[in-house]
Amino acid sequence: MPRFPALTRPAHRPLAATFAVAALVAVGAAVVLCLAPPHPVASDAPPGRFSAARADEHLRVIAARAHVAGSPAGDQVRGHLLSTLRELGLEVTEQDTVAPEAGQLSGGAGGATVARVRNVVARLPGTNPTGRVFLVAHYDSVQVGPGGNDDGAGTSTILEVARALSTGPRPRNDIVLVLTDAEEACLCGAAAFAAEHPLAADGGVALNLEARGSTGPVIMFETSRRNAGLVDVFGRAAPHPVGTSFAVEIYRLLPNDTDFTPFLDAGFAGLNAAYIDGSAVYHTPLDTAASVDRASLQQHGDNALGLAREFGRIDLRSVAADGDATYFPVPGGLIRYPGWLVWPLAVLALLAVAGLAWLARRRGLLSGRRLAVAAVTALGPVVIAPALAQGLWWAVTAARPGYAELLDPYRPLPFRLAVLALTAAVVFGWSALFRRRLGPAALAVAALGWLAVLGLVLAALVPGGSYLAALPALAGALAGAAALGPWRVPGVVALGLSQSWWAVVVLCIGAAVGVLVLLPAAILLFPALGMAMAGAAAFLAVLLGFAALPVLDLVHPPAGGQRGLAARSAGRAAAVPTALALLAAVALVVIGVRTDRFDASHPVPTHLMYAMDTDTGTAQWLSRETEPAPWTAQYVDEAAGDVRAGFPLLPDGLLAGPAQAAALPAPEVTVLADTAAGDLRTLRLRIRPQRAARLAGVYVDAASAGVDRATVGGRTVPVERSEDGRWSFSLVYHAPGTDGFELSLELRPPSTGGNRGQVRLRVMDGSDGLTALPGFQPRPPDVGIAGSHTSELTLVARTVTLPPPA
Repeated sequence: MPRFPALTRPAHRPLAATFAVAALVAVGAAVVLCLAPPHPVASDAPPGRFSAARADEHLRVIAARAHVAGSPAGDQVRGHLLSTLRELGLEVTEQDTVAPEAGQLSGGAGGATVARVRNVVARLPGTNPTGRVFLVAHYDSVQVGPGGNDDGAGTSTILEVARALSTGPRPRNDIVLVLTDAEEACLCGAAAFAAEHPLAADGGVALNLEARGSTGPVIMFETSRRNAGLVDVFGRAAPHPVGTSFAVEIYRLLPNDTDFTPFLDAGFAGLNAAYIDGSAVYHTPLDTAASVDRASLQQHGDNALGLAREFGRIDLRSVAADGDATYFPVPGGLIRYPGWLVWPLAVLALLAVAGLAWLARRRGLLSGRRLAVAAVTALGPVVIAPALAQGLWWAVTAARPGYAELLDPYRPLPFRLAVLALTAAVVFGWSALFRRRLGPAALAVAALGWLAVLGLVLAALVPGGSYLAALPALAGALAGAAALGPWRVPGVVALGLSQSWWAVVVLCIGAAVGVLVLLPAAILLFPALGMAMAGAAAFLAVLLGFAALPVLDLVHPPAGGQRGLAARSAGRAAAVPTALALLAAVALVVIGVRTDRFDASHPVPTHLMYAMDTDTGTAQWLSRETEPAPWTAQYVDEAAGDVRAGFPLLPDGLLAGPAQAAALPAPEVTVLADTAAGDLRTLRLRIRPQRAARLAGVYVDAASAGVDRATVGGRTVPVERSEDGRWSFSLVYHAPGTDGFELSLELRPPSTGGNRGQVRLRVMDGSDGLTALPGFQPRPPDVGIAGSHTSELTLVARTVTLPPPA
């Protein structure tokens, strides 16, 4: 930003630029290393340590094959969990119940969702409990994959943590291990435990372990409200604490749920952690035990064990706090400070930038007009870089449509680096275009000014994210003031530095704060949102460029003072960093496209399902792909139309194609009781699938009857009319088993004064797998299955008309 004669000489400026850039690269490298998971620990580690190798032995049993709730494979996994925990001498029980969903994951036609769940619960009693600590993971998988990461990693981690805890002294507080069922279906296992289990009656601290990928750092991405005490424990007790209050704020705004959700709804305090990189395997057949990064597994276990011991040791009543904390990772640990400092720091940052502007103007480095123009031009990178990042990914997906079904490519690193290079080109280009006209000081102060303004905006909207802008703005402004001040700095000469070199050092320190704060957020944002939202990471990268602008300016030739040929030569030299960054972006995209090819190990994801109506004897193939892959296109070729009329479970916007009818039976409906009292009719039914079904659905035609009350297995469930008005009641039941389930309905006539008459029900069930269906052609080796709860689903439906009661 400031120009010092000693540094504008050709002999000194390259040396200063090299030193400054090297310093920031070193800080960036330290940030990257601090986010890397630790090395896995071997099976011969001391008994009190967590060992990824020992956890891996459980993981290979758990993730041997797909094991959805209610399946024989799920029963085998549950048996392994029960026997392992009993061998450790813990108090082990099985919670077997019917439970409602938490969140909104799988409701059919906007109605009720329940599941038969069998949770595994174990307790390590405390010596003098002040509360309970709950370690939570789900042991079920999706229907198409074995769930090595999601959530075999979390489940095997808890088994190994339990072993480590059982070898040492008993904790002060109870440690309860909760291995839930039917998370993938509806979060029903966690809902059942949090709402009904005796051990959950008094609440406590819940630590949920998840995965939405196959590698990367374990991120603590969600907390309960008033988290300052929890974050303090996390920062000091987790050996590898990675988390940011910005992620917590954003996650609270998203309609995403995990098993942590029902614990929050029940008033528990707690933390939710997951590793999320490598998401191309998420919910697919590729989510095997072999795909799990053992380093990520080690971090999961190290942190879970450290937190279990600390929460097991302290007085849990002291964890309650009045507010949320602001926190973010740095090399060596977790920076954290109370939420009440958010506004003071944001305001202080704005005042510091204003003071820097005043000081720079007094030094003759900028004018009010140049600063105002610079502030307007600074909006260019803020808009252009994210737009180019999104455009880059749209261009890549247009050339390779299979990417559209993935949150991230199989090998995302070249594409992520391309986004960063593209952003660097935009920031360098903006600086090169305007620095000679407006001056580097005006650009730097304007950039810091926008950071300060953003810090205030974030303080108002998402307080936990204000640090991303406020701290770099504050550090940059203070560093700029230190570099510009007329004072002599004590000790500088003794250190062998000239006053101008001191300026370079303090500017590097100010920019380094921006790197420490913004680089981890940008790195974590890439896997969190995927390349489909690469513009978000590009936006953070622009902010990082703004924070580092005084240092980056040293790369350019000195601004001002040149005439004629010298000016043109300086202009061409200033364009070199921009051109190099653009070339790097193009090269990285080419590398990404050439190396991230679809093959047998990295197949193109495809989505297909089958739906048959036994009333008409017709069937159809269905797909959610908007632009079907060649393999899918042989089955579907047109919009599906009103598919929800026959199959209310399905979403709109599907593609369809004709299919041969299979010899598959629809669910059987048995009337167990049918009574009437006035206009109120009570039906007690048993719905029994006639094949191995993952789920079953029941829908009451609103034109035939309204529903006042419904119970399933003795549990009252919500009664909601579908949005289209077609169904007066909807129910999806997961894990119905061969015996099915009982449903009681209290019905009324469809209109006031009507007579009791026929009641029409639509019933269906869904099983997994398409290979036995007529007309199905197996996928080639390089064609895979998309991660979706409806992939490979076979639905069979029928209409049942029940006559008036006798």
